[in-house]
Amino acid sequence: MQFTKLSELFFLLPFLASAAAPPVHPLTGRPIAGVMGAAGAHWLERSERDAEEQPRLAVRLLDLKPGMKVADVGAGSGYYTELLSRAVGPSGAVFATDIQPAMLRILDERIRTKSLGNVQTVLSTESDPRLPNNSLDLILLVDVYHEFSQPQAMLRGLRAALKPSGRLVLLEFRKEDPQVPIRPEHKMSVADVRTELEAEGLRFQQVLNGLPWQHILVFLK
Repeated sequence: MQFTKLSELFFLLPFLASAAAPPVHPLTGRPIAGVMGAAGAHWLERSERDAEEQPRLAVRLLDLKPGMKVADVGAGSGYYTELLSRAVGPSGAVFATDIQPAMLRILDERIRTKSLGNVQTVLSTESDPRLPNNSLDLILLVDVYHEFSQPQAMLRGLRAALKPSGRLVLLEFRKEDPQVPIRPEHKMSVADVRTELEAEGLRFQQVLNGLPWQHILVFLK
């Protein structure tokens, strides 16, 4: 496979955990990818991201309303957190979670400089998102689910945090498309996502199309 500039930047720099003998998911057998460290935050903020991933279109497709309570799980530097904050407005709320204190420090600085008064950061763990139960209209995971080291425990916590009508939404690079220039362990297929999430009591609703490289997969509580 010939790497593009993007994939070389993301996967050849030493800010990802070692891929040696990765754990695998017990249902699908897919390798669980390493977690991006805070040193990789500049990749999340790269100037090409708008064209390559179209995050603003992704958020529009979620049909968020002012006043909604949402979560950005594995928020990283807060690129999507900011978009969610503006979509739900001052009457809404955004919980931005990450397992890395260094990432949350970057996110806190973004909140301060961009005056995102409706955002609350949360230091989660590898097995617990630490979100309030039965409280969220939508939980968004952008290219992060495939890195969960304890995906089943995390899904149970995320499901518990949703309102009865809440949605769990995953953005994942399309494994079915060999033209997407991302390493295989950082891609997911619709079939694998459904197998893993439906086993934890989440109900598949739809795939939203329109992004250049990613699936938008929507599940209900």
